[in-house]
Amino acid sequence: MTTPTDILFISHGGGPMPLLGDPGHREMVERLQEIAGQLHRPSAILVISAHWEESVPTITSGANPPLIYDYHGFPPEAYEIAYPCPGEPALARQVHQALEKVGISARLDDRRGFDHGLFVPLKLMYPEANIPCVQLSLVSSLDAATHLAIGKALQALDVDDLMVIGSGFSFHNMQAFFAPNTPNSQARNQEFEDWLEETCSSTEIEEAERAERLIHWERAPHARFCHPREEHLLPLHVCYGLAGQPSETHIATKVLGKTSGMFHWRVAP
Repeated sequence: MTTPTDILFISHGGGPMPLLGDPGHREMVERLQEIAGQLHRPSAILVISAHWEESVPTITSGANPPLIYDYHGFPPEAYEIAYPCPGEPALARQVHQALEKVGISARLDDRRGFDHGLFVPLKLMYPEANIPCVQLSLVSSLDAATHLAIGKALQALDVDDLMVIGSGFSFHNMQAFFAPNTPNSQARNQEFEDWLEETCSSTEIEEAERAERLIHWERAPHARFCHPREEHLLPLHVCYGLAGQPSETHIATKVLGKTSGMFHWRVAP
């Protein structure tokens, strides 16, 4: 990378609810808008979405990807959301080359569209929809070390003013979202968030230990309560693999009554 890159891990909320005025997402919406207002406007955005898994890392390479309304049970306006940002085939090819160069088999997909892990948060952050975007899938093995390695490979990208967003959720237990908030569930939620903040942000942790903690994230307090399945956490692993340093900023927020977090890294060349 020849210029500083902003790397964000964000908690993107439930489906299209942040765009539908849901009060349980109000604080999260405000945090995302504040973040966008504070950061340098990117020339392009690479999004790693929790909502796309493939056998190998796969990259959208179309010039004008459509939207994928990958949710159900919402009112009609949820399926009329528009976010006509362009794709960026040149960036897609760079991502593909960076992965292949270190022996990670990857694939370009010029037909796949953008899912709500991309268009929901970006419609809040950059509503003009005029920043080119590329989306990168997770690997369906959901192996933590693999996703750290993917992030590390992306250090080879050479794009001025690139923004990389890991679009997931630091708490993602769907049953818990719709169950009563008890002192016990709140404590388990908070203990995992505290562990995650320390792991990603503490300057007293060596990078080898930080990586080891993220690889073995299941050992964290109440890890499987907060993530019965880890797909919403793994975009964070890609972000850290790319950054290779402690997060500069942790942003706490509430989503549907649960404590969630976001992280920002500013990586100089």
